[in-house]
Amino acid sequence: MASPGFWSLGGDNTGANTGSQSPSTPRAWCQAAAQKLSGGIGSKLCALLNVGEVEKAADPAAKQPPQPTAGTCGCNKSCNCTKAEVGFSDLYSTDLLPAMDGDTKTMTFLQEVVDILMAYIVESFDRETKVIDFHYPNELLQLNNWELQDEPATLDDILISCRATLKYAIKTAHPRYFNQLSTGLDMVGLAADWLTSTANTNMFTYEVAPVFVLLEYVTLKKMREIIGWQDGRGDGIFSPGGAISNMYAMLLARFKMFPEVKEKGMSSVPRLVAFTSEHSHFSIKKGAAALGIGTESVICIKADECGKMIPADLERRILEAKQKGFVPFFVSATAGTTVYGAFDPLIAISDVCKKYNVWMHVDGAWGGSLLMSRRHRWKLDGVERQDWANSVTWNPHKMMSVPLQCSALLVREEGLMQNCNQMHACYLFQQDKHYDLSYDTGDKALQCGRHVDIFKLWLMWRAKGTIGFEAQIDKCLELSEYLYNKIKDREGYEMVFDGKPQHTNVCFWYLPPGIRYMEDKEERKKHLHKVAPVIKARMMEYGTTMVGYQPQGDKVNFFRMVISNPAATFEDIDFLIEEIERLGHDL
Repeated sequence: MASPGFWSLGGDNTGANTGSQSPSTPRAWCQAAAQKLSGGIGSKLCALLNVGEVEKAADPAAKQPPQPTAGTCGCNKSCNCTKAEVGFSDLYSTDLLPAMDGDTKTMTFLQEVVDILMAYIVESFDRETKVIDFHYPNELLQLNNWELQDEPATLDDILISCRATLKYAIKTAHPRYFNQLSTGLDMVGLAADWLTSTANTNMFTYEVAPVFVLLEYVTLKKMREIIGWQDGRGDGIFSPGGAISNMYAMLLARFKMFPEVKEKGMSSVPRLVAFTSEHSHFSIKKGAAALGIGTESVICIKADECGKMIPADLERRILEAKQKGFVPFFVSATAGTTVYGAFDPLIAISDVCKKYNVWMHVDGAWGGSLLMSRRHRWKLDGVERQDWANSVTWNPHKMMSVPLQCSALLVREEGLMQNCNQMHACYLFQQDKHYDLSYDTGDKALQCGRHVDIFKLWLMWRAKGTIGFEAQIDKCLELSEYLYNKIKDREGYEMVFDGKPQHTNVCFWYLPPGIRYMEDKEERKKHLHKVAPVIKARMMEYGTTMVGYQPQGDKVNFFRMVISNPAATFEDIDFLIEEIERLGHDL
């Protein structure tokens, strides 16, 4: 279940008519909410939650929550609430603000939306509900009318669309959702996202986003301090995901070595080559393609059996490139690879980069958040070295569970981003403004319109403190170690590589009884390759849990379990193991 604090509303309501239910269950919570929350929100939560009962086992003995009587707003007593006077079947978006006298209708409409969202949030943390109500694309297209029309829909139809969208959405906050690196739902982060959308501004100048620009400045400085750069000096920006942050780093590395490329293009520079691990994220090659460097100019360096880049091979490939007349300009080391969760040896890599005068970037999109943990930050030793680590990608929307999207690029050299990207658009970046122009950060970005991603992270940091993030990260790593220890010697399981994982990635094969004792290795491999996809499909059809799988090199499909969801517990790990065995036993 979710933490007791989430359901604590019913904790002191011992006299309430909650039947035999524990105050720590969602049903007891919403019954207590019906009595304690104003405006009928609690009752509506209960009513909305009943819509999802089709996903649960039938329980005819379950006590139904109190239903609002006809003619009331839903607060279970006679009242003159304006909500009772507003119906949405004859209203349209043009009846809402800024329409004249649209304030009451707007407040009522938005309250209905909040009710839908609250019901979804409560369901998302309830282990009795499905992670996913799966339908194939053609089925889902037919279940609802998703087409866009020339005529406007009523607000009633809009609310129906909101409910339908969430009904078929993946509950990424569900404690048994392990499918991606970004999981969970933080309530303070969610509130910050709502506020950000309400403010609806752009990050390009201080004049239109004064508070958000200052918060970005403060937070980026704090992140650089945590990396270990002296006094938090340097630069940085929040971008639309780790792939763009990595591309920014490559762009800066090229500009630093050949500033003329900004005006004259790639024809003005020699053949450039970049280096990254064979286990690195595909965004390194995507960035090279987008920047005109080309994917063939990205040289993949060998990794050891645990997925860590081999520094000796890096040096060998740099020398080979130089002998061919190519110019090495960029090395991307990975702190937390996507599949294995491996941390490249940053100190040894930085020594090679310094020796050959190559920009060193650390892609810490997945593993950078371990810098918040005193127990685990040693895995990024070397990132703090003043003499070489030039840039770092760090995605708080992964291990820190900040709502998507929230990715930062941190750069050691101050002013480099501005020089690389500025275009001096005079309609935005006038030089005679009456405030400090260094806070007009838009000209150092590739984007003009830039979403406010900072407030979610900043507000969560205020709410948790650094120690709160540390505890959250340590817990996820503890859960992954628990999983590893449970299955490493368990019958029917094989680990993809030897040794305890460095991150929360636990990579393993499940071998159903029918193939455990196959003597023909090729036949066994062929059958094993099909196991994970079938189990994953069954997981989704039952809706019980979700975990990823993939092949890697010459290894057939295996499960990649990753834990970043703060709601997950040891019991959820036990459930996952049992569910894999239940769904795959007959294969």
